[in-house]
Amino acid sequence: MDGAPAYGLVEQGAVVMADGLISWAGPMSDLPAEFRDQETLDLEGRVVTPALIDCHTHVVHGGNRAREFEMRLEGATYEEVARAGGGIVSTVSATRAASEAELLEGALARVDATIAEGVATIEIKSGYGLDIDTELRMLRVARSVASRRPVRVRTSYLGAHATPPEYNGRADAYIDEVCIPGLEAAHAEGLVDAVDGFCEGIAFSPAQIARVFDRAKALGIPVKLHAEQLSNLGGARLAARYGALSADHLEYANDGDAEAMARAGTIAVILPGAFYTLREAVAPPIAAFRAHGVPMAVATDCNPGSSPMSSLLLSMNMACTLFRMTPEEALAGVTRNAARALGMDDAGMIKPGLRADLAIWDIEHPAELAYRIGFNPLWKRIFGGDL
Repeated sequence: MDGAPAYGLVEQGAVVMADGLISWAGPMSDLPAEFRDQETLDLEGRVVTPALIDCHTHVVHGGNRAREFEMRLEGATYEEVARAGGGIVSTVSATRAASEAELLEGALARVDATIAEGVATIEIKSGYGLDIDTELRMLRVARSVASRRPVRVRTSYLGAHATPPEYNGRADAYIDEVCIPGLEAAHAEGLVDAVDGFCEGIAFSPAQIARVFDRAKALGIPVKLHAEQLSNLGGARLAARYGALSADHLEYANDGDAEAMARAGTIAVILPGAFYTLREAVAPPIAAFRAHGVPMAVATDCNPGSSPMSSLLLSMNMACTLFRMTPEEALAGVTRNAARALGMDDAGMIKPGLRADLAIWDIEHPAELAYRIGFNPLWKRIFGGDL
């Protein structure tokens, strides 16, 4: 708001926590008398923010795609790699071959890296199974992460990620015979918090995605979409038409897409890791999102192919350096706007009644979080009120 301090920064502030929630927050000088006798922790001038939220990841998967990284450096495009049988489909083979225990072991290593940077909530997608059994296995592993680490997990069913080899040339049959039945099975097990899709020339058309979204809506599940990453097929407007929580990537989105998303309340999730890794040349329309008031989230897109990156702090720096987002926008993008991209109303801000998920940073100013490269200034992470 006009006149408010940048970042909402409160100098000499205090946060009161009880029963895992924030009871009060504001200037120490305004601390109500009822809280003055509570046990305190002196942070000695450190900066406190909401704990970070990584709202777009693919951390459950088998194998890696280091060879494809080499191929791209040798001149192959992401689309050429995919059409040659690499890309998502190569990870599908490795994921199908991996046991649940192997998938969990790999996922936990990647999640540990995010927790170490102050992340308290992470979204995890399926989409590397492309058959019902493996998609369900991925989602079970995603749920297991939250029982083995102090982190909240939101799952997204991404059955409409790619057409598997056994359905080559029969994408519509895949949607009917695998993707939608798999969604129904995952929903019946309580494994799905949202439904995602990849709307792209190498993946699925808007009409095919709409069929998946229709079923999601019938089941009462919110939707989100990988849209306009490599071209503009109308994915962002499709997402807006369905009232999607978010549209993600958006390099080829335009002003009309931004306007439609603003009307729908759909969050723009900015994923600089994929842009960087794929050496793309078209950047998302940040100015259009600003002009139309579209909230922007920032995430790692951690995955084995197009964004093998687990650092949300690096994502913040990239969003500023590559796309000219401001450090304040980047911080909002990994806190309150990331929460909105996941449909969460109990996190992402320091506000009474919300979860006491906080990050304490050994820095002098919040801009340092996006400024430094390869440096983690986290001092402590508070998760549900626990240090």
